[in-house]
Amino acid sequence: MIELTKEYIEHLREVIELKDETAAVNMLQELYPADIAELFQELDLEEAIYLYMLMDGEKAADVLMELDEEDRRKLLKELPSELIAKRFIDFMETDDAVDLMRELDEDTQEEILSHIEDVEQAGDIVDLLKYDEDTAGGLMGTEMIVVNENWSMPKCLEEMRSQAEEMDEIYYVYVVDDDERLRGVLPLKKMITSPSVSKIKHVMKKDPIAVKDSDSIEEVAQTIEKYDLVALPVIDSIGRLVGRITIDDVMDEVREQHERDYQLASGISQDVETSDNVILQTAARLPWLLIGMIGGLGNSVLLGGFESSFAANPKMALFIPLIGGTGGNVGIQSSAIVVQGLANNSLKQGNVWKQIVKESAVSLINASIISLVVFIYNFFMLNNRAITASVSLSLFAVVMFASIFGTLVPMTLDRFKIDPALATGPFISITNDIIGMMIYMFITAALS
Repeated sequence: MIELTKEYIEHLREVIELKDETAAVNMLQELYPADIAELFQELDLEEAIYLYMLMDGEKAADVLMELDEEDRRKLLKELPSELIAKRFIDFMETDDAVDLMRELDEDTQEEILSHIEDVEQAGDIVDLLKYDEDTAGGLMGTEMIVVNENWSMPKCLEEMRSQAEEMDEIYYVYVVDDDERLRGVLPLKKMITSPSVSKIKHVMKKDPIAVKDSDSIEEVAQTIEKYDLVALPVIDSIGRLVGRITIDDVMDEVREQHERDYQLASGISQDVETSDNVILQTAARLPWLLIGMIGGLGNSVLLGGFESSFAANPKMALFIPLIGGTGGNVGIQSSAIVVQGLANNSLKQGNVWKQIVKESAVSLINASIISLVVFIYNFFMLNNRAITASVSLSLFAVVMFASIFGTLVPMTLDRFKIDPALATGPFISITNDIIGMMIYMFITAALS
């Protein structure tokens, strides 16, 4: 494995500057596609294009798909449509080709498709582009080994050899009927132990695990994880085999989803990378900062309405951070557990009340312990029984409210098809902070 040191990159730059194609090709042959993609981040666009033209089509296609979206978009913008078709698309599996095409505008897509010589491949790409990219149909590829249930084993093996010539990896052999409906999977062991069977439907594994082309990517990921699969067949509404999804494609999508959820939970409203420009990063981060500022101003107005209470009991102000911080933390904990349960499908919408009861029991214990600890501290440290009682009662009420609120919000968002990860971010913190202050102020005013 070659280490991409500063000296290595400088040497490659010198080779590019000298136009030494032989030396450049030799250096690229030593690297994996992922390493080359990492290397391209250190080169300017012209240098990257020069190297791309030296690589064979298959490796160039692999490197292109390893690049991050922004770098890939910049590169494709500089290349003519015919070159993209013949240099990249021709050497890609259909799922990767569709991912690439989705990043381009419709006019460019049509131009590229017109330059693809393999009509069947072009047709598959067109068909897959019709699917929503967040569904199994939008993620699947069409490269797979398919045999008929009525074939004999010798004919089956002959067909498999023919189909395998155009494939990089073979995960499963799928068995269909005369109407192309998925019927089973042919195990490798049966090919070896039953070489003369008259019809493979007698030895195939029936009723294979499959997903529909309309299923969400989350459902696909859960199915692959649950049944420990490396590939998953995709069927249409009447059971016909239309494609397959491999685990590497699912993992890429899951990673991207987790990144989006993490950013959303952190108060970043759109997908951004460290390499994005200042304007894009500002636009992604500013909205929630402004909402937070409005929430803070609302809190100030609320506290200003109790100015006389602060004047009479100045020590009330000491516990404002405690009330607000505790409510925010409890709410984020509760919502994070619910969001995780919704993501891995361990929590169903029908279990709303069960989850609320469980969360209420947990929050009752937590609220009792927290408020008791604070009560004991204030009882000995403060010479003010009213504040001691109000702080403890407020903490108890805030923890109970924040727990239930943090449970209900993500489940409500999920019901309305809104990403529940939104509930683990500033939304919960800001709301709990304001509600917490209201509870604290009203309880304190009542006991004063």
